[in-house]
Parts: sequence; structure tokens; C-alpha cells
Amino acid sequence: MASSAACRIKREFKELMCDEAFVQNSNKLELVDDCWTELRGEITGPFGTPYEGGKFLLAIKIPERYPFVPPNVRFITKIWHPNISSATGAICLDILKDNWAAAMSLRTVLLSLQVLLDAPEPDDPQDAVVAYQYKNKRQIYEMTARHWTNVYAGGPHRYPDCDEKVQNLKDKGINENEARAILSKEDWCLKKAYKEFSF
Repeated sequence: MASSAACRIKREFKELMCDEAFVQNSNKLELVDDCWTELRGEITGPFGTPYEGGKFLLAIKIPERYPFVPPNVRFITKIWHPNISSATGAICLDILKDNWAAAMSLRTVLLSLQVLLDAPEPDDPQDAVVAYQYKNKRQIYEMTARHWTNVYAGGPHRYPDCDEKVQNLKDKGINENEARAILSKEDWCLKKAYKEFSF
């Protein structure tokens, strides 16, 4: 990494560790293998959202031309959100693409991701299935997002009915994550999920 980018990341990292509001929100940022080009972030799900109580890990890669180009960020923790791929963790957020400015920082990115959890943008989705559910079947979307937050991010809301349906597919030899993804896509209808697997 160019020394100017390394110096910038070191400065941002130090500032974040001293930022009381950032730390009080239980947000974290750490180096991966003492490398300034690979970081791991953690944000907490905002209060009053389906992500409340969850802790979401982020993989952050710093490009050589940082801060003139945005960092590459994806969710490591699985999440059910219109702007985040439920399969890969890829994020659709303008500041991580065309609206990035060199004055922005990792703090800006992490706080923007928390805002995105609080206010999804279903008209600019990364995951079209989740966006459709958000716009047309809000109760199912919220239940599914809470369920995923519980299972993958340690959130407080359990849904025994969802757990039973996932177990039903697991008993038929389907991988747990795949079973949950199909059931979520099919609005938790076991009959439709069975059709996906041709039992």
C-alpha cells in the first residue's frame, strides 16, 4: 500500500478508537493479521429495527489508491436486507461507489451502514427478492430479518416456527443455510420450498 494511504488509515483507526460515540455504540474496527489493507469492522443493529441487538461483522479491504477510491466492504455476517446480498454480503450503497469523496472515512462508512440498516432503499436493491418482500410483504420481511439477525448475529428475537421449518428441510438432507435462504425467499411456505428441492 502506498505510504500516504497507510498513514491515512492509521490516523483514521486511531481517531475511531478515541471516538466515544463510536465505541459506545459497540462498534468496532480491528486489523486482520496486523495488516493495514485488511480490516474487520463490527456494527450493531439499530434500535427499533429488525436488526436490533445483532452484531454484524464486515470485511473491509483498503485499495492502494485510498482515500481517492472507496474501501471495498461486504458483510461477513449473513443478513436479510434489500441493499445487502443475502448470498455474498455485497452492499449497494452510493458512498461505496460513485458518491465516494476523499474527505470521507471509515467512520463515515460504518455509520452509513448503520443508517442503511435503519432505512433500507428498496428501489435501489442489491437483493431483489428481499426488496420485493420489503415493499410488498412487510410483515414477512420483518420476521425474516429478525430471524436471520437472531441466527447469524445473536439478535434477541427467536421464531420457533421458522426454526422448525429449517429443521424439516435439514432432516431431508438440505444444508441449514440453504434451507433458511430458500424458506426466506418463499415467504416461509414449506410446500413452495419443497418444490425448489424436488423431493
